[in-house]
Amino acid sequence: MFSIKQGRASIALVCMVLGFMLAVQFRSTQDMKASLPYQRVEELSARLLQTEKQRNALQEEVETLKNSDEHSLKAVQAVQELRMRSGVTILEGPGVIVSIDDSKIASKAGENQNLYIIHDDDLLRVINELRAAGTEALSINGQRILATSEIRCAGPTLSVNNVRSAPPYEIRAIGDPQTLENALRMRGGVAETLKVWGIQLDIKASDNLQIPAYKGPVQFKYARTVDQEATP
Repeated sequence: MFSIKQGRASIALVCMVLGFMLAVQFRSTQDMKASLPYQRVEELSARLLQTEKQRNALQEEVETLKNSDEHSLKAVQAVQELRMRSGVTILEGPGVIVSIDDSKIASKAGENQNLYIIHDDDLLRVINELRAAGTEALSINGQRILATSEIRCAGPTLSVNNVRSAPPYEIRAIGDPQTLENALRMRGGVAETLKVWGIQLDIKASDNLQIPAYKGPVQFKYARTVDQEATP
């Protein structure tokens, strides 16, 4: 009888413990369910904060790359402009093609025949007029004209950049075609002067012509750069 009562008491105790455990587990589950939205919000907030940090870092990187690209672009543009000014690259654009040839008029007896042929000073006058009219690039018979280019007589031919060529001479000039042509054809100008001796000068406007690059050596033996900040 005692054993039965003792067994029932043990079962009841176990049931109570089990019930308590179940109650605790249920309460814990409920508390977990109740706290889950808050945990989720905290997790999302943490992820959002991390994403914002990554976004800010990427924005800074984009700005850095953008500034770097701008500096690189300016550097490339500066190099291109220097190459254009130095004449080491082919240029194209609108301008005029000036063809000059010796006179076809026969000189009279006792008259100086040199008056009827082209000389270096004739070409220089044409070049100077074109430069004064704003030309940006020049060539004579395929030779790029630079500040250091020479135009001089070499017997019956002319030497440009130490390259000899015979008439007819073709001068190519990039600039405003109308302005360049007007500079050569103005009253009392070079075209009118050469016409007196029958020297043929033909001017053709072009929407797009090419000026070749300078192919000779470029050396500075005596000239050197000056530090402008150190110059008083």
